[in-house]
This record gives sequence, C-alpha cells and structure tokens, in this order.
Amino acid sequence: MNFRLFCLMLFAAACSLSSFVSGQQAGSDRDDARKVEAEFHMARMVYADGGAGGRGRWGFRRGWWAIDYPAAEYHFIRGVRRLSNLNVAEDSQHVQIMDDDLFDYPWLFAQQVGQGVWSPTTEEAARLREYLMRGGFLVIDDFHGTYQWSIVVSALQKVLPGYPIVDLNPDDAIFHALYDLDQVTQIPGERHLYYCGATEARLEGPQKWAGVYDEEGRLIVAINFNMDMGDAWEHADDPCYPEPMTALAYRFGLNYVIYAMTH
Repeated sequence: MNFRLFCLMLFAAACSLSSFVSGQQAGSDRDDARKVEAEFHMARMVYADGGAGGRGRWGFRRGWWAIDYPAAEYHFIRGVRRLSNLNVAEDSQHVQIMDDDLFDYPWLFAQQVGQGVWSPTTEEAARLREYLMRGGFLVIDDFHGTYQWSIVVSALQKVLPGYPIVDLNPDDAIFHALYDLDQVTQIPGERHLYYCGATEARLEGPQKWAGVYDEEGRLIVAINFNMDMGDAWEHADDPCYPEPMTALAYRFGLNYVIYAMTH
C-alpha cells in the first residue's frame, strides 16, 4: 500500500468516527426525543458523580459514568452486529435511573461506579430495583480494589436489600449464553498494562466474576471486578492492546446481551 492511499484510508476512518461521535453527542442530549430504532439499544446508566465534588470525569457536563465513551460503543456495537443476528441501533442511549423510558432498555451498562462513588438515592434505588425485578439487566464494569468494591456493595444493598452478591461459577448460564467463556484471563484497562502488547497487567488483585440473582434464579446484575471490559472494547483497534483480551471482552459482552434479551 502506498503512503498516499494509507493517508486517505486513515482520513476516511477518522471522518467516520467523528460522525459517530457527533451523532452520539447529539443523541445523548435529546432525552425527550428518543426513538426505538432497532431491536437492541446499548444503554449507559447515568449516575451522580460523588468522586470529584460533583464535577466528574468530564467536568460539569459528564461524569465518570461516561468513561470510554464513545469509542467503546463504536467498537462494541459493531461487534454485536458482526457476531450475532441482533438488529442493533447506531447509537447508545444515556439513561438516568429516574428517566421515564428506563424500562425500554433491557440492558444497562454502568462504568467506574467505584471511582465515581455511585450512591443511589432512596428513590433511585427503588426505581432501579423495580427495573431489575421487571426484567432489566445491569452490568457493572471497571472498578478496582477493596475500597471501590465496598462502594458497589453499599450501592447494591440499597438497590437490592436482602439479595446477596455471589461469586459466579463456571456452570452459570451467563457463561454459556452464546460462547463458552474463559474465566481465568483477566481483562485489564489500557492503563494497567506494563508495556505495549503486554499479556500481563498491573491490577489491584485478581478478577472476580460476581452477580446478583432474583428469587426465580435469573441473574439480574453482572459484576466485573478488577477488570475493564469497556477499555478492551475502546482499544479494539489499538495495536498496543492485546488482541486476545479484546476478543474475550467481546464474547463476554455478547453473552451479557444475549442473556439479558432471553431471560
């Protein structure tokens, strides 16, 4: 490939991502104009950011809930399309727990809830509990260490009092919804890698696949502890991020989606 052709291809890819980002930005601001465009919309849970005096990761406008956005969505949405028969929307919706249309989204993705110090109000806890009991599914990703674990435990005890957080075992249906999954490999964030292309990472302890089941035996909360699935999606085209870990993160995401859509 000559240099001129390479530059043209790089420019086209940049324009495509820029258009996606612009669409995502516009879509995230149109809470009153959400439309059902496909069988599946990826939805992020928006929560009040208590970890930075209310300002959050992105200043006053966006908090830690938006970490890895929009690149993680850009890659993962296309992966869901490529690897499944689901009809997937172009966008991802940013949904607050008290939004009227929360119940339109069967799959809710929450990131950096430890860094953002997620602490739902009494009203939010009751609303999220209703969402989960009526068929919703929550994925909690990208939090690390004992302090952040305690934040998640505290929040889930408000949302689901009396429902224990349990370790998931290899026979649980979530690990076989589409792919038979490897639970040994730890999925790191890009920041946790020792060097470009590393297959070992500097993380705060071993990974834990955990969750909460309802009284009917349906998994309603999936917890990725000491892992960063969102980063693995975000860096899917980064030659420095290990491809096997990205591939595994896609499979976990697909299993979570398929499980949520079928249980």
